[in-house]
Amino acid sequence: MNTHSSKLLTDAVDAFSTLPGIGRKTALRLTLHLLNQDVSATTKIANAISTMRNHIKRCERCNHISDQNFCSICEQKSRNNGTLCIVESIRDVLAIEETSQYNGSYHVLGGLISPLDGVGPDQLFLDNLNDRIQKEHIQEVIMALSPTVDGDTTTYYLSRILKGQGVKISLIARGISFGGELEYADEVTLGRSILARTLYQLPDQA
Repeated sequence: MNTHSSKLLTDAVDAFSTLPGIGRKTALRLTLHLLNQDVSATTKIANAISTMRNHIKRCERCNHISDQNFCSICEQKSRNNGTLCIVESIRDVLAIEETSQYNGSYHVLGGLISPLDGVGPDQLFLDNLNDRIQKEHIQEVIMALSPTVDGDTTTYYLSRILKGQGVKISLIARGISFGGELEYADEVTLGRSILARTLYQLPDQA
């Protein structure tokens, strides 16, 4: 129901309220704040969002976000490219980078296998994973996925398709409680979980 005197205001509130964690009251405060700013300020924000959405890319190597064909992490010559950290999303890359405890490369899946939600392996960024492991001479693959049912399902699936590749597969230590998500873990806990990673064995090999 439109309780505002302006449909334009209502439309702006509706747009803000579609963002995660933004309710209608917060959306209204943001809208009124922008309304009280100079036009140039709101235009700058609008242009930045529009430019980002239209021109940001996914790294051709790891699927992380980038302004160029390859992201800034993949461009760093000092990284240990013999280690590959597999994560669900770009948020997890940012969280791990904040710990300063990992200096290898990444592979962003863009999601987790979730049969209940209808998400299968074909909907993840997996096409170049085997090629990367071979061409980049990867020695260790770290499964840095959230300790959830979907995370464990994805770890199992990936471990099956990587079997026979000659790489060590490890899991981050469970300093993060089951059901938690990597992006919400504090830096110390996440950093220790990476350093204390353990060897992963497929269930039928245990």
